Amino acid sequence: MLKDAFSATIKYMQIMDENGNIDQQLMPHDLDEKRLVEFYKMMNLARNLDAKALSLQRQGKLATYAPLVGEEATQIGSAMAMGEKDFAVPSFRQHGVYIARGLTLEQFFVYWRGYEEGASIDKKLNMTPVIVPVSTQMPHAAGIAFAKKYMKEDSAVVAYVGDGGTSEGDFYEAINFAGVFKVPLVVIIENNGWAISMPRSEQTAAATLAQKAIAAGIDSIQVDGNDVLAVYKATKDAIKSAKEGKPYVIECLTYRLGMHTTSDDPAKYREDAEVEAWKKRDPILRLGNYLRQKGLWDDSMESSMMDEQLRSIDQALEKAEQFKPNPDSIFENVYSFMSEALEEQMKNADYSNYWQ
Repeated sequence: MLKDAFSATIKYMQIMDENGNIDQQLMPHDLDEKRLVEFYKMMNLARNLDAKALSLQRQGKLATYAPLVGEEATQIGSAMAMGEKDFAVPSFRQHGVYIARGLTLEQFFVYWRGYEEGASIDKKLNMTPVIVPVSTQMPHAAGIAFAKKYMKEDSAVVAYVGDGGTSEGDFYEAINFAGVFKVPLVVIIENNGWAISMPRSEQTAAATLAQKAIAAGIDSIQVDGNDVLAVYKATKDAIKSAKEGKPYVIECLTYRLGMHTTSDDPAKYREDAEVEAWKKRDPILRLGNYLRQKGLWDDSMESSMMDEQLRSIDQALEKAEQFKPNPDSIFENVYSFMSEALEEQMKNADYSNYWQ
């Protein structure tokens, strides 16, 4: 006897195409015109902040940095779908998620200037700090989600991982755990096409990354990651599902227009034609065109927004440059409580020459 034991399909969702046309049947009902403008402004803030950080790194004023340019819709759409009580577990490129969730621009610069205090996230923001090792945040996210379920909290955990991260054991272990224990976990796969110099096509033979969730018994969907509306809806629906005991994986198809990090030269491993083709699918340009077609945006508003955002970024940078770190932070921010050994080390630490 031979029969099918299991079969599955992966759906793809797009609400706003490259020309700004909307699929009204899929359009989220809770998004009004004001909210769409907020999306546009936040996506621009993320890109403007990114450009400033890249410039500062090239001047030797910031640490090695991972630009987000091109991925704004995936980050802002998912972050703004989250509720205040939901918990975000970003990786190392989700600068848009951090600022959309309330991290100040000043703290953003403090962190990337290399100070411990920048990694100390206000508990009210419900986020973990930047995590650089690939996919190691995934078990953390699953554990946090388990705690949310155990404490019977009305919240979900939204974790971010790159396409390269899905090739790591940590990714599968996390979604397998989530599937078994039915914890409120939503995983956003930010599929930007490249894991440093490794193209998506050489990472896995799977037709989609979303289908990796099938083996863990988790529902999944693939969305146009440059369509902020599709990302928002998918995340909103997934959070609702996760809170009902059904974890979810969302693969967002987007593209890294810049380098992997500032220590990387993408011109050595990818064609310019590929980059130019993706520029035509720019998520900010797409939403901006739609807003203009609807009479919700114009050149004057664009100019005012840019002036205001660039000014706020410069002001935040000025404050961050005046920041003086507290050496005690190297002891205080290691564990949830300070051990006797660390207390003794801090007591005996000599800071007399610290500022010289």
